[in-house]
Amino acid sequence: GQTAPHEQGAHARLTITHTHEAGTIIEGTAKGDGTAKILKANRWRWGRSIGAWFVPNSRDRLPQDHIITRTAAALEAAGFELAPLEIDRTSRSTAEVEAAKIARQADRVDALDAKADRKTANAETAWEKHERDVARLPEGGEPIKVGHHSEGRHRSAINKAHNSMRRSIDAHNDAEEAARRAEAAAATTDARYNPVTVANRIEKIGADIRRYERQIIADVYDSEKGYRPATDEQKAKRAAHYSPKLGELRDQLTYWEQVRADQIATGKATGYSRDTIAKGDAVKIRGHWVKVARVNAKTVSVETPYSWTDRAPYAEIQDHQAAAA
Repeated sequence: GQTAPHEQGAHARLTITHTHEAGTIIEGTAKGDGTAKILKANRWRWGRSIGAWFVPNSRDRLPQDHIITRTAAALEAAGFELAPLEIDRTSRSTAEVEAAKIARQADRVDALDAKADRKTANAETAWEKHERDVARLPEGGEPIKVGHHSEGRHRSAINKAHNSMRRSIDAHNDAEEAARRAEAAAATTDARYNPVTVANRIEKIGADIRRYERQIIADVYDSEKGYRPATDEQKAKRAAHYSPKLGELRDQLTYWEQVRADQIATGKATGYSRDTIAKGDAVKIRGHWVKVARVNAKTVSVETPYSWTDRAPYAEIQDHQAAAA
């Protein structure tokens, strides 16, 4: 087990910081100082690339105060000295966040492409080595002459050929896996900006905004009188509390609505709605033409060969034909 802090001597002062760009990070920890167990218990992770512990999913987000304060209290209770928390609550615009994500992903793709190239070169080298080892074997598959002075050399040649084949196969598999990861990384940004994904993200952000807005004006529970309307003071306090999050969400909504508008304008996305689709029309969804049974506010209901209908968001409609056509 780990030694208690007071038994280890002096420790560096720990500093917990949060910025929108870097996320929540702690500095001053050292391997074996006892902080790892506490940080893991509070859902921190070690970031090898940054050489520090961090809170997952804290980058490009507002600080998660409950995790930060809980961690700080746990560390202080264990005897660690903490500097005053350095929490920056300002946030970058969604456009800045997305540009940074795209740049980081591009850098990752370049790194994975380079790794795939190295792995491929290693596989080719390993195969060439195996071919040389095979060339050293006796011609015609001559069997080992037990007891002959050539026996040791013959067995050694067979072992070398076998081992180099194994290394060649492993190197080939490594190269294929590296190429697969590079290909997947290259598709990540495209997947994030897939028109259907963008439309779904807009719906989710809008729902989150409405949820926070409802919480601001929600009734208050009174143990004696039951639910009663919130006072103006209570609503103002809630509004101030949720203001940073709502500001962030509204900025995100503006950004993604513009992305979708641009996609519709350029033909990358369709812009169908209940205003353009009618009962009896034919629509193409996921490559198949189906008949519209009903139009809803956010989805279209389509007929199936069975006794029920299926529903799909308007964003999934790829093409449309009016009933008259």
